[in-house]
Amino acid sequence: MFTGSKKMTACAALLAGLLAPWMVALPAAAADSVPLLAQAATPALPSATSDLAPLALPPGTSPEMQSAANGPSMAPPAAAPIRMALLLPSRTGAFGAAADAVRTGFLTAYSRQKENIQLAIVETGDSAPDMQRAYDEASGKYDIVVGPLSRSAVTAVAQSGRVSKPTVALAQPDMNGEADLQLPAQMLAVGLSIDEEARQVANWVEKEKAPGKIFAISTNIAWQKRAARSFQLRARQLGLQVETLELSTPANALSAPGLAQLAKRVEQEKPALIFVALDAAQTVQLRSAVGNELPLYGTSQINPYTLKRDNPNDKLPELDGVRLVDIPWQLQPDNVAVARYPRPAVNDNERPSPDLARLYALGIDAYRVAYGIAQRQSGFDIDGVTGRLTVNMIGGGTTYFQRQETQAVYQDGWPVPMADQY
Repeated sequence: MFTGSKKMTACAALLAGLLAPWMVALPAAAADSVPLLAQAATPALPSATSDLAPLALPPGTSPEMQSAANGPSMAPPAAAPIRMALLLPSRTGAFGAAADAVRTGFLTAYSRQKENIQLAIVETGDSAPDMQRAYDEASGKYDIVVGPLSRSAVTAVAQSGRVSKPTVALAQPDMNGEADLQLPAQMLAVGLSIDEEARQVANWVEKEKAPGKIFAISTNIAWQKRAARSFQLRARQLGLQVETLELSTPANALSAPGLAQLAKRVEQEKPALIFVALDAAQTVQLRSAVGNELPLYGTSQINPYTLKRDNPNDKLPELDGVRLVDIPWQLQPDNVAVARYPRPAVNDNERPSPDLARLYALGIDAYRVAYGIAQRQSGFDIDGVTGRLTVNMIGGGTTYFQRQETQAVYQDGWPVPMADQY
């Protein structure tokens, strides 16, 4: 993870939770329409001319004469465009780089599949109250709202009691340790979630049937503590024994005494494996302390690379054998969905940011989810660039969204998708 600026730190915070200056604001229709999911339940009315029989003319009348006598054919009226709003923080604020990445990915997907969609992009302030006001205004004008982007703003909207239109939130709400927080009936949370990744790793570990205790290691950084806690809760639900351990980080590195103490416990207690709620550099430190024999599992945050792998020295052979989950956009260049979309251009001397790459991919899949809803599909699957997506959104009922990310293992310094996926 890179921490070169406040904006990049904000990107990482959103993910644990460019690109081209491209912005579109198309005019919305003046009148409000029936909410999309209500429209989907309304049966189509027959055309006023559908029951009229053609005039009977004498035998031998030419087709042209028959057509002229019956008058011009009545083409069915064109469907009204679906009005969609993308709500993003201002590009000049703390989340500007993150908003740019999502916007660019969203517009990339829109440019390839925009039939009957009228899109407007709305910039808002960074605070949850600013986003709430923007959301309230947008839900009065548009059929589908995509946003907010920050966890706090999504939480505010979800708890406001004012979600009346299909809403595709770009982050997960703050759950306070509850993995099954009920969202409003017309709201989906499709944001990339370190918590959900940790739960997927717990499911993976359970399938591996590794006997013995598991250590879940983090520092006092908020996203790492959340990941360790989410792993522990899910693993315990599956009948596994997990102990969470927190290491201190003086001078932005794992504490040497703490690592020595951990190595001693590993030698004495012989855990089955370690779940590392750490970044890549910290995981390298930890592995040097505990050795290469103990299996390590982690999240996407131990993959600091994008698929631009033109630097042969940009590898982490110290992590060979370490397992993780990450999105196809970061792991699978030959995936059909991934190959369909271009990668954002970066300067030749600039190292691509994996955090911004993931947000760009999120923008692509967020549009594809919103487009599926616009097609009045209450349930559908997407082979997405952020994973295999399952969407269910039924008006008046509960919503369901699941993302299954790709399992990978480090080989020759790179994370490589595994052949067998649970």
